[in-house]
Amino acid sequence: MKMLHTMIRVGNLDESINFYCDVLGMKLLRKKDYPGGKFTLAFVGYGDEKDNTVIELTHNWDTDSYDLGNGFGHVALGVDDIYGTCEKIRELGGKISREPGPMKHGTTVIAFVEDPNGYKIELIQLKKAIA
Repeated sequence: MKMLHTMIRVGNLDESINFYCDVLGMKLLRKKDYPGGKFTLAFVGYGDEKDNTVIELTHNWDTDSYDLGNGFGHVALGVDDIYGTCEKIRELGGKISREPGPMKHGTTVIAFVEDPNGYKIELIQLKKAIA
């Protein structure tokens, strides 16, 4: 078995594609309208779906927003320089909801950002940042 994608529902598809592609540096891999079901699927990620797990953005044409509920946690991205990444995200208009620093009860350096729909994206430092 292989992990293929995580699906999240989004209110404004263009705004969400902009966030994931322009702010987080993913690529729009494919996008398709389903007129009969009144929805569009867009797949974004850091590489081809054949070799990478991606995010499926589902936009239901008649729904502008969703109640995120309390069951969903977050999507996690590994980064080489968490401080520089957060600064770039901030410069591009992204919302940092938890500044970079060690996690509670541990030493891993993490941060959190939010996408335009309020979904949490955890950034995890993969290696020591160059000082």
